[in-house]
Amino acid sequence: MTEQRLISELEQLVSEGRNPNTMHIDLLSTFDILREINYEDQTVPTAVEKVIPAIAAAVNQIVAAFQKGGRLIYMGAGTSGRLGVLDASECPPTFSVPRSMVIGLIAGGPDALQRSIEGAEDDPEEGRQALQDVKLTAADVVVGIAVSGRTPYVIGGLNYAKSVGAATVALSCNPNSVIAGIADLAISPVVGPEILTGSTRLKSGTAQKLILNMLTTASMIRIGKSYQNLMVDVNASNKKLVARASRIVMQATGCTQEEARRVLDQTGNDVKLAILMEITGMGIEEARAALQNAGGFLRKAISAKTV
Repeated sequence: MTEQRLISELEQLVSEGRNPNTMHIDLLSTFDILREINYEDQTVPTAVEKVIPAIAAAVNQIVAAFQKGGRLIYMGAGTSGRLGVLDASECPPTFSVPRSMVIGLIAGGPDALQRSIEGAEDDPEEGRQALQDVKLTAADVVVGIAVSGRTPYVIGGLNYAKSVGAATVALSCNPNSVIAGIADLAISPVVGPEILTGSTRLKSGTAQKLILNMLTTASMIRIGKSYQNLMVDVNASNKKLVARASRIVMQATGCTQEEARRVLDQTGNDVKLAILMEITGMGIEEARAALQNAGGFLRKAISAKTV
């Protein structure tokens, strides 16, 4: 692509426009710069709210995939890719799911998490290859993340995903983007021009972070990873999370710290199992069977015993 054509394309993007509210930001004091950033950031949740129907449709696709043994695969370049990897990496400790269930792919590979890999995002073949490397199947959902909606790496990945029969979602911050035209479903929050022209790690990145959190959190809740608003499938893998596990059992049941620790020791720090045992008085094997019969939904298992 020639430089002139690329400039012409960038001129058409909302995310690359100049923000009339910040034309004199270089003349402001530190306090006033920060106030301008904060003012602009406040517009992001409103933009996200407008696309909740599309986010909900994506969550339903992801839940359906999880229920059939499929995976959620994020792919993006630069900030978009890093945000996808971040969200994916937080799912195993938060919800005790295998690392293979939610995957984050970034153009340029793991090295691109800490430094820019020049040219990696410009190759659609790399996007296709990345999905081949994780053995993409029709059971999976691929979410292509690109603020501009025109990143070749993401375009290549989405086109390959469609050829395999996987469900596809496009997440961009420009309306009617290229990737929106490829994917089965488009999520396109329009947050407007950045305070610094083209620095899409700002409002656009914040919108992406909010939406990625919504996709995984809502999907995990829908497959039984919470009880009330408690993370009952948390993986107690360090001292802080062990303490959190005890606190969750105490919050869910009203028991003492000593009792929470006793029942968690019985279950090997399985919070969901510990809560079920504490509330219903079941033994550990009976509780395991009840959870299995309830499809892993703690509230359903409790109701079945207490009705």
